Amino acid sequence: MTFDATRLANAATTALRAYDPGHDLPALRKRFGPTIAELGSNENPLGPSPRALEAMRRALAESSRYPDPRGASLKAALAAHLGVSTERIALGNGSHELLMLLAQCFVDATRSVVFSQYGFAVFPIATAAAGAQPIRAAALPRMHAQAPFGHDLDAIAASLRADTRLIYLANPNNPTGTWFDDAALQAFLARIPPDILVVVDEAYHEYVDAPGIGSALRFADAHANLIVTRTFSKAYALAGLRAGYLIAHPSVVAVIERLRESFNLNHLALIGAEAALADHEHLHAARAYNASERSWLVDALTQRGYVCLPSQTNFVLIDLDRDAAELEAHLFERGVIVRPMNGYGLAQTLRISVGSRAENQRLLDALP
Repeated sequence: MTFDATRLANAATTALRAYDPGHDLPALRKRFGPTIAELGSNENPLGPSPRALEAMRRALAESSRYPDPRGASLKAALAAHLGVSTERIALGNGSHELLMLLAQCFVDATRSVVFSQYGFAVFPIATAAAGAQPIRAAALPRMHAQAPFGHDLDAIAASLRADTRLIYLANPNNPTGTWFDDAALQAFLARIPPDILVVVDEAYHEYVDAPGIGSALRFADAHANLIVTRTFSKAYALAGLRAGYLIAHPSVVAVIERLRESFNLNHLALIGAEAALADHEHLHAARAYNASERSWLVDALTQRGYVCLPSQTNFVLIDLDRDAAELEAHLFERGVIVRPMNGYGLAQTLRISVGSRAENQRLLDALP
């Protein structure tokens, strides 16, 4: 018999599909060279803080040593930045790892996990990896004025069962760019039993500029079951380093620490993230650029007849009201890489990152 390890996989892994990272970007960079417009991964076109880059260059000499397994210095910097104790912070290899760890630590085949229909792709993956039962709450309708395809918090609350242990939210949400305000979150949290953990992924928090949206952290003292995840991959432009963190009740962090890999953040990630956190001017520049360029891009796309969903992120979701595959292929052949949303059940949409002005102009020039 031919050996096939798939027959040996456990039930939870058998039910999974490998994460789809999209196009082979290293190969495409070779194919298109400097003319490529990479607008599919929601990266910061301004790049990392110069202070972070310099700190990492100095730290290269220490690469023969293991990194701090506790990440004590980065935790201390985050605690001061957020106004919380270090006991409430856990570090992750990107927020992706932490979202996975939460499911691995707190749910199993006897439990259910609730998330929105068009919520972040990691939510159902984390649920399946833990062998838990997924419950997809219907999203807001396509024609909703403020949050088309966004989280319907009432539907999520109504989807809870006696066996529900975990709720995943994203604010703002990837891939829709939609959001809910603090008042809506506060009302939602008041409806959730204290033995159900509520995770609010704030990967795009630094880009938010709409009124009424702060952070879920403001409700953490009143709701011990609230967990907030964030990342250095987006506004801080450190996607290649894989550094994220969560803020939660100390007992939640203590459970996660039992399973967290000891050296999940490498030395350069720890050093770079801490330096980036301290460079307030660079973050301000990234926020200002994104707000201005996103507005410019939306206006330009709208003038060409494309429907852009509201966004509080560094990307725009366009709704074509038809299969988007033809347009995505058209752009691809011209070296403009955007992200189709078939995997989310949104085959009529394309997600377009806010790139540099040159990249955004190449997108516009390539549109039919």
